[in-house]
Amino acid sequence: MTTLLIADDEEAPREALATAIARLWPEAQIVAKAENGVDAWDSYLEHEPAVCFLDIRMPGLTGIDVARRIAATEHKAQVVFVTAFDDHALAAFEAGAVDYVMKPVDDARLSQAIARVKSRMVAPPADLQKLLGQLMTSGSLDALGGRRPAPPKFIQASVGKEVRMIAPEDVIFFEADSRYTRVVYGGTQPGEALIRTPLKELLAALDSDRFWQIHRSVIVNCHSIASAVRVDENTMHITLKSRSEKLPVSRQFQGLFKGQ
Repeated sequence: MTTLLIADDEEAPREALATAIARLWPEAQIVAKAENGVDAWDSYLEHEPAVCFLDIRMPGLTGIDVARRIAATEHKAQVVFVTAFDDHALAAFEAGAVDYVMKPVDDARLSQAIARVKSRMVAPPADLQKLLGQLMTSGSLDALGGRRPAPPKFIQASVGKEVRMIAPEDVIFFEADSRYTRVVYGGTQPGEALIRTPLKELLAALDSDRFWQIHRSVIVNCHSIASAVRVDENTMHITLKSRSEKLPVSRQFQGLFKGQ
Protein backbone atom coordinates (compact mmCIF):
# COMPACT_ATOMS: atom_id res chain seq x y z
CA MET A 1 0.00 0.00 0.00
CA THR A 2 1.32 3.46 -0.95
CA THR A 3 1.57 5.79 2.05
CA LEU A 4 0.92 9.52 1.76
CA LEU A 5 1.56 12.71 3.71
CA ILE A 6 -0.55 15.84 3.19
CA ALA A 7 0.62 19.23 4.46
CA ASP A 8 -1.38 22.47 4.25
CA ASP A 9 -1.78 25.24 6.81
CA GLU A 10 -5.46 25.71 5.90
CA GLU A 11 -7.88 23.06 7.09
CA ALA A 12 -10.47 23.29 4.28
CA PRO A 13 -8.01 22.77 1.38
CA ARG A 14 -6.19 20.07 3.37
CA GLU A 15 -9.37 18.09 3.93
CA ALA A 16 -10.57 18.69 0.37
CA LEU A 17 -7.33 17.23 -0.97
CA ALA A 18 -7.56 14.25 1.39
CA THR A 19 -11.12 13.56 0.25
CA ALA A 20 -10.18 13.81 -3.42
CA ILE A 21 -7.19 11.50 -2.99
CA ALA A 22 -9.34 8.94 -1.16
CA ARG A 23 -11.75 8.98 -4.10
CA LEU A 24 -9.17 8.92 -6.91
CA TRP A 25 -6.50 6.76 -5.26
CA PRO A 26 -8.42 4.45 -2.91
CA GLU A 27 -5.58 1.95 -2.54
CA ALA A 28 -3.31 4.65 -1.04
CA GLN A 29 -3.22 5.37 2.70
CA ILE A 30 -2.88 8.85 4.17
CA VAL A 31 -0.65 8.29 7.22
CA ALA A 32 -0.27 11.92 8.30
CA LYS A 33 -1.81 15.37 7.86
CA ALA A 34 0.28 18.38 8.86
CA GLU A 35 -0.76 21.98 9.52
CA ASN A 36 2.62 23.59 8.85
CA GLY A 37 6.02 22.83 7.40
CA VAL A 38 7.69 22.00 10.71
CA ASP A 39 5.06 19.39 11.55
CA ALA A 40 5.23 18.09 7.98
CA TRP A 41 8.95 17.42 8.33
CA ASP A 42 8.43 15.81 11.73
CA SER A 43 5.68 13.57 10.30
CA TYR A 44 7.87 12.66 7.34
CA LEU A 45 10.61 11.43 9.66
CA GLU A 46 8.10 9.47 11.73
CA HIS A 47 6.17 7.78 8.92
CA GLU A 48 8.52 7.86 5.89
CA PRO A 49 5.61 8.17 3.43
CA ALA A 50 6.13 7.23 -0.19
CA VAL A 51 4.44 10.39 -1.50
CA CYS A 52 4.20 13.89 0.00
CA PHE A 53 1.64 16.50 -1.06
CA LEU A 54 3.13 19.79 0.19
CA ASP A 55 1.55 23.23 0.20
CA ILE A 56 4.22 25.57 -1.10
CA ARG A 57 3.49 28.51 1.20
CA MET A 58 3.38 27.38 4.83
CA PRO A 59 4.62 29.01 8.05
CA GLY A 60 7.85 27.81 9.65
CA LEU A 61 9.13 25.72 6.76
CA THR A 62 7.72 26.20 3.27
CA GLY A 63 6.85 23.22 1.12
CA ILE A 64 10.05 23.94 -0.80
CA ASP A 65 12.07 23.75 2.42
CA VAL A 66 10.49 20.42 3.35
CA ALA A 67 11.12 19.05 -0.14
CA ARG A 68 14.79 20.04 0.07
CA ARG A 69 15.13 18.16 3.35
CA ILE A 70 13.31 15.14 1.94
CA ALA A 71 15.69 15.13 -1.03
CA ALA A 72 18.66 14.92 1.36
CA THR A 73 17.40 11.76 3.08
CA GLU A 74 18.07 8.16 2.16
CA HIS A 75 14.33 7.50 1.80
CA LYS A 76 13.38 8.92 -1.60
CA ALA A 77 9.76 10.07 -1.41
CA GLN A 78 7.86 11.46 -4.37
CA VAL A 79 6.81 15.11 -4.00
CA VAL A 80 3.73 16.89 -5.32
CA PHE A 81 3.44 20.62 -4.58
CA VAL A 82 0.08 22.21 -3.87
CA THR A 83 -0.46 25.91 -4.50
CA ALA A 84 -3.19 28.53 -4.81
CA PHE A 85 -0.96 30.77 -6.93
CA ASP A 86 -1.11 30.35 -10.70
CA ASP A 87 2.41 31.42 -11.57
CA HIS A 88 4.40 30.88 -14.75
CA ALA A 89 7.19 29.38 -12.62
CA LEU A 90 4.99 26.32 -12.11
CA ALA A 91 5.93 25.28 -15.62
CA ALA A 92 9.39 24.48 -14.25
CA PHE A 93 7.88 21.45 -12.52
CA GLU A 94 6.20 20.01 -15.60
CA ALA A 95 9.09 17.90 -16.86
CA GLY A 96 10.86 17.34 -13.55
CA ALA A 97 10.89 15.00 -10.59
CA VAL A 98 8.08 16.90 -8.91
CA ASP A 99 4.55 17.79 -9.93
CA TYR A 100 1.97 20.29 -8.72
CA VAL A 101 -1.78 20.71 -8.32
CA MET A 102 -3.73 23.95 -8.00
CA LYS A 103 -6.22 24.93 -5.33
CA PRO A 104 -9.11 24.34 -5.40
CA VAL A 105 -8.24 20.78 -6.36
CA ASP A 106 -9.48 19.67 -9.76
CA ASP A 107 -10.09 15.92 -10.17
CA ALA A 108 -8.66 15.83 -13.69
CA ARG A 109 -5.43 17.59 -12.71
CA LEU A 110 -5.07 15.56 -9.52
CA SER A 111 -5.60 12.33 -11.48
CA GLN A 112 -2.82 13.40 -13.85
CA ALA A 113 -0.48 14.11 -10.93
CA ILE A 114 -1.28 10.75 -9.34
CA ALA A 115 -0.61 8.97 -12.64
CA ARG A 116 2.77 10.69 -12.93
CA VAL A 117 3.65 9.76 -9.35
CA LYS A 118 2.76 6.12 -10.00
CA SER A 119 4.89 6.03 -13.14
CA ARG A 120 7.88 7.51 -11.32
CA MET A 121 7.54 5.00 -8.49
CA VAL A 122 8.36 2.12 -10.85
CA ALA A 123 11.21 4.00 -12.57
CA PRO A 124 14.70 4.79 -11.23
CA PRO A 125 14.38 7.63 -8.68
CA ALA A 126 15.02 11.09 -10.08
CA ASP A 127 17.53 13.40 -8.41
CA LEU A 128 15.10 15.66 -6.54
CA GLN A 129 17.97 17.44 -4.76
CA LYS A 130 19.55 18.40 -8.09
CA LEU A 131 16.25 19.57 -9.59
CA LEU A 132 15.35 21.74 -6.61
CA GLY A 133 18.84 23.24 -6.69
CA GLN A 134 18.42 24.12 -10.36
CA LEU A 135 15.02 25.69 -9.73
CA MET A 136 16.41 27.69 -6.78
CA THR A 137 19.30 28.95 -8.91
CA SER A 138 16.96 29.93 -11.74
CA GLY A 139 14.74 31.92 -9.39
CA SER A 140 11.66 29.81 -10.11
CA LEU A 141 11.25 28.76 -6.49
CA ASP A 142 11.61 32.34 -5.27
CA ALA A 143 8.71 33.28 -7.54
CA LEU A 144 6.65 30.57 -5.87
CA GLY A 145 7.43 31.75 -2.36
CA GLY A 146 10.28 29.32 -1.81
CA ARG A 147 12.83 31.86 -0.61
CA ARG A 148 14.18 30.84 2.79
CA PRO A 149 14.01 33.36 5.66
CA ALA A 150 17.26 34.92 6.87
CA PRO A 151 18.87 32.83 9.64
CA PRO A 152 19.06 34.37 13.14
CA LYS A 153 22.04 36.61 13.87
CA PHE A 154 22.53 35.08 17.32
CA ILE A 155 21.41 32.13 19.43
CA GLN A 156 20.54 33.52 22.87
CA ALA A 157 21.33 30.98 25.58
CA SER A 158 21.35 31.20 29.38
CA VAL A 159 24.61 30.21 31.07
CA GLY A 160 24.12 30.75 34.80
CA LYS A 161 23.11 34.40 35.27
CA GLU A 162 24.48 35.34 31.87
CA VAL A 163 22.64 35.39 28.55
CA ARG A 164 25.24 34.38 26.02
CA MET A 165 24.95 35.61 22.42
CA ILE A 166 26.21 32.73 20.29
CA ALA A 167 26.88 33.33 16.61
CA PRO A 168 25.27 30.55 14.53
CA GLU A 169 28.54 29.84 12.74
CA ASP A 170 30.15 29.07 16.12
CA VAL A 171 27.60 26.35 16.92
CA ILE A 172 29.04 22.87 16.51
CA PHE A 173 25.81 20.95 17.07
CA PHE A 174 22.37 21.06 18.66
CA GLU A 175 21.03 18.06 20.55
CA ALA A 176 17.53 17.49 21.95
CA ASP A 177 17.78 17.08 25.72
CA SER A 178 14.45 16.31 27.44
CA ARG A 179 12.49 19.61 27.49
CA TYR A 180 15.50 21.62 26.32
CA THR A 181 17.95 21.75 23.44
CA ARG A 182 21.66 21.46 24.19
CA VAL A 183 23.85 23.89 22.24
CA VAL A 184 27.54 23.00 21.89
CA TYR A 185 29.60 25.85 20.48
CA GLY A 186 33.17 26.91 19.76
CA GLY A 187 34.56 30.32 18.90
CA THR A 188 36.49 32.52 21.32
CA GLN A 189 34.50 31.26 24.32
CA PRO A 190 33.64 27.61 23.63
CA GLY A 191 31.14 25.87 25.86
CA GLU A 192 27.67 24.41 26.19
CA ALA A 193 24.26 25.84 27.04
CA LEU A 194 20.59 24.87 27.12
CA ILE A 195 17.86 26.71 25.24
CA ARG A 196 14.10 26.21 25.32
CA THR A 197 13.64 26.27 21.54
CA PRO A 198 12.70 22.76 20.32
CA LEU A 199 14.90 21.18 17.70
CA LYS A 200 12.18 21.18 15.06
CA GLU A 201 11.67 24.95 15.46
CA LEU A 202 15.39 25.54 15.05
CA LEU A 203 15.21 23.71 11.74
CA ALA A 204 12.81 26.34 10.44
CA ALA A 205 15.21 29.18 11.30
CA LEU A 206 18.68 27.80 10.58
CA ASP A 207 20.51 27.90 7.25
CA SER A 208 19.94 24.40 5.85
CA ASP A 209 23.10 24.66 3.72
CA ARG A 210 25.20 24.92 6.90
CA PHE A 211 23.14 23.00 9.46
CA TRP A 212 22.26 19.40 8.66
CA GLN A 213 19.84 17.27 10.58
CA ILE A 214 21.49 13.86 10.92
CA HIS A 215 19.20 12.32 13.54
CA ARG A 216 15.79 13.09 15.03
CA SER A 217 17.62 14.57 18.03
CA VAL A 218 20.74 16.09 16.40
CA ILE A 219 21.47 19.03 14.07
CA VAL A 220 25.14 19.55 13.21
CA ASN A 221 27.11 22.37 11.62
CA CYS A 222 28.51 20.62 8.54
CA HIS A 223 31.68 22.73 8.75
CA SER A 224 32.42 21.04 12.08
CA ILE A 225 32.30 17.49 10.70
CA ALA A 226 35.62 15.68 10.38
CA SER A 227 34.37 12.39 8.94
CA ALA A 228 31.43 10.02 8.61
CA VAL A 229 32.11 6.44 9.67
CA ARG A 230 29.95 3.54 8.50
CA VAL A 231 29.98 0.91 11.25
CA ASP A 232 27.81 -1.59 9.38
CA GLU A 233 25.06 -1.59 6.76
CA ASN A 234 22.59 0.25 9.00
CA THR A 235 24.82 2.16 11.42
CA MET A 236 26.81 5.33 10.85
CA HIS A 237 28.24 8.07 13.05
CA ILE A 238 30.20 11.27 12.49
CA THR A 239 33.32 12.54 14.19
CA LEU A 240 33.92 16.23 14.86
CA LYS A 241 36.96 18.41 14.21
CA SER A 242 37.13 19.95 17.66
CA ARG A 243 35.37 17.53 20.01
CA SER A 244 35.50 13.86 20.96
CA GLU A 245 31.76 13.08 20.64
CA LYS A 246 30.60 10.65 17.98
CA LEU A 247 27.16 11.72 16.80
CA PRO A 248 24.73 9.13 15.40
CA VAL A 249 23.43 9.35 11.85
CA SER A 250 19.93 7.93 11.32
CA ARG A 251 19.35 5.72 8.32
CA GLN A 252 17.22 8.43 6.68
CA PHE A 253 20.15 10.85 6.64
CA GLN A 254 22.99 8.56 5.61
CA GLY A 255 22.51 9.71 2.03
CA LEU A 256 24.10 13.03 3.05
CA PHE A 257 27.46 11.27 3.21
CA LYS A 258 28.55 9.79 -0.11
CA GLY A 259 32.16 9.41 -1.17
CA GLN A 260 33.09 10.90 -4.51
